[in-house]
Amino acid sequence: MTHATTPQSPVVQGFFDPATHTVTYLVSDPATRQAAIIDPVLDYDPAAARTSTRSIDAVMAALKDQGLTLAMVLETHAHADHLTAAHHLRETQRTPIGIGQKIVRVQSTFAPMFHADDVSQDGAAFDRLYADGDTFGLGELTVEVMHTPGHTPACVSYRIGDAVFVGDTLFMPDYGTARTDFPGGDARTLYRSIQRLLGLPEETRMFVGHDYLPKGRIEFRFETTVGEQKASNVHVGGGVSEDAFVAMREARDATLGAPQLILPSLQVNIRAGALPPPDASGRHSLVLPLNVL
Repeated sequence: MTHATTPQSPVVQGFFDPATHTVTYLVSDPATRQAAIIDPVLDYDPAAARTSTRSIDAVMAALKDQGLTLAMVLETHAHADHLTAAHHLRETQRTPIGIGQKIVRVQSTFAPMFHADDVSQDGAAFDRLYADGDTFGLGELTVEVMHTPGHTPACVSYRIGDAVFVGDTLFMPDYGTARTDFPGGDARTLYRSIQRLLGLPEETRMFVGHDYLPKGRIEFRFETTVGEQKASNVHVGGGVSEDAFVAMREARDATLGAPQLILPSLQVNIRAGALPPPDASGRHSLVLPLNVL
């Protein structure tokens, strides 16, 4: 899906992965044709424990067909529902990977769980660690980093021109908001992050990280606006109070099971998408710790 733009706006293309309901974004500056990929998916078959690059290959094919130059890979957080293809892009395209600097908190929580002694827990697996308010260029566009914790302590959103990419902080208005029951998550913190996003101009295009087809809708969607979220998000729209949101979110989270790919995903994603180091035979293995979630 390609969206018409003005020179002051990024071109945004979303690539939906039905296996994980994740959207990878290809974002480009129409003036210079410099591009960023946000939240790339590495395909993973849990039954066979096999990875593939089908999803990210489709993104790269579109990039090349349009004559774009990949300048950076951006992660909104360490995902618990899919493996990231960020390291694959760094290896094949020599592209740096950026993420919020609070990723160190996520690494310090999960590296011991997976006996990941190779993870230094200082963010060194990534090339750029962004603080709230940091800005950098994408061609002639400016990318602003907004720290939007609550789903995880490390979540960031990227505001690029008239668009903002919010990861798992908000979903489409008819689905609501992210869960907050992962380690370091917090419903009250999420509410305040959401209010910050809803303080952006109402015409700001908002791109969400997932879509799960709520009852009554038959087509996947992942673009909305700040104004639509403020008016009609089923969890926070219409001026829902902080206390009411926290009560709803915590009660809802108590009913949710763990994401199917949380254990494979986190041990890869705290490494920026690299697999655990190979054993003496050259084989990579994932760890399946029991009774830890």
